[in-house]
Amino acid sequence: MNTTNNIPRDGANVSAWQNNVAPLTADIENTHALTYDCLIVGGGITGLTAALLLQNAGKKTILADANRIGFGTTGGTSAHINTFADTTYTEAESAFGEEGAQLFADAVREGFDLIQSNVNNYKIACDYEIKPGFLYAETDDEVEQLRDIYDGALKVKVAVHYSKDVPTPVPYKKALVFDEQAQFDPIKYLYALCKEYVNAGGVIKENMLIQGLETKDGVHTAGNIRAKNVIYATHMPPNINVFNFECAPYRSYVIAVKLKGDKYPDALIYDSQEPYHYLRTHFINGQYLLLVGGNDHKTGHDDPEKAFAELEKYIRKYYRVSSVKYKWSSQYYIPVDGLPYIGKQPLAADGIYCATGYNGNGMMLGSVAAKILSDLVQGKNNRYADLFNPARVKPIDGFTEFVKENADVAYHFVADRFNFKETDSLKRLQPGTGKLVEVDGEKIAAYRDDEGNIHALSPVCTHAACIVNWNGEEKTWDCPCHGARYDIDGNVLTGPATRNLSKIEQ
Repeated sequence: MNTTNNIPRDGANVSAWQNNVAPLTADIENTHALTYDCLIVGGGITGLTAALLLQNAGKKTILADANRIGFGTTGGTSAHINTFADTTYTEAESAFGEEGAQLFADAVREGFDLIQSNVNNYKIACDYEIKPGFLYAETDDEVEQLRDIYDGALKVKVAVHYSKDVPTPVPYKKALVFDEQAQFDPIKYLYALCKEYVNAGGVIKENMLIQGLETKDGVHTAGNIRAKNVIYATHMPPNINVFNFECAPYRSYVIAVKLKGDKYPDALIYDSQEPYHYLRTHFINGQYLLLVGGNDHKTGHDDPEKAFAELEKYIRKYYRVSSVKYKWSSQYYIPVDGLPYIGKQPLAADGIYCATGYNGNGMMLGSVAAKILSDLVQGKNNRYADLFNPARVKPIDGFTEFVKENADVAYHFVADRFNFKETDSLKRLQPGTGKLVEVDGEKIAAYRDDEGNIHALSPVCTHAACIVNWNGEEKTWDCPCHGARYDIDGNVLTGPATRNLSKIEQ
């Protein structure tokens, strides 16, 4: 298993993309002592696309990432680019009407086209390829679902037709094909956007955690950065906010396998199971690999080790696997009403924007979100702004402060009240493993490293006071409530938390 990576990521397992590119260096940074037109927080596909659009529009911008460019979800995507989405167009019509469904389809298409136009205009070498996308049904119930997807797609003018020939060894009853879908290497794409952004005068600050903002006279300050506008392109806006109760965090799993022989499918392929599986072929480091993903579950729930094992079992059932070259997981958020939230952040000061709730379609929706947000910052109208407006969420008055206060109380309650000593439960903890254990009658999050040292932490998530769970595959502490994740030393890997878990000293 290849785990040598140039780019740190939000877990122990490195994706094929993150292992395959040299890291950015400090010379990408320009320096300006000024008030920026916009601070973009987050260096994934949404943040970098928005930053480049604004910089090219003549705005002075700065992009800050808590870690490295490509650290999080964009670096962990399976990198499918589609004209359809996890929320079907029939579901979108049911919730938002015919006009809403058509706008949603147009937005997905515009996100697709924006990626393609960037690849062409900037001559980006990111393995971008057009492929057909097949969706097949294995049961009678799935055939009915397929008919619903077909009817919904045609209604919003998305090209689709039935196919009798799917390049899969899996027995199926019926199948759809969406022609001219696409795939690419997301890190190569991101790094090319970085280059164009910096060449246009943009500023990138890596390893800069934005924990909060102070607003005065229409200017937002974060550390030593001052900006008239702020875009949170962090997959989930930080700290307590209404989206914590409107978006559910999920982990999705991917393995890249080498097959015996050269019969790799030349297409994007999806089944209709729940949870579903998806696969495609990519040429990486001089060899073809089959990427298969799925087995999604809520973050901090279920067993990541089992998810990987079942994914490997699934692919070995139908393909002649020689070896597993990579495995990794990544995070995404499912919105309660099926569509993303893009626009002015509720309960925030004027000039603060965000985007979240992409479901499993972050490449297209993240790209179109960048266009929407860049238009809003410039005071332009955008035809999708009303459909995706976060204000369609009605917050419960006073609840934000209530949760924030109680999170702080719980944080100090556990961290400050007992002494650490190695009890019997700790002695049973094996090297390379973590577990919630009891010490002096209180729970602690304990990890024993390969040298036998204990890393002891408060198990109380600093976001909203839930108790974290151990993820043995990624070697992280994951919050089952809102998806915050921490490394073995308690450092924040994934928001919405902005404070580390409290260490318990021996």
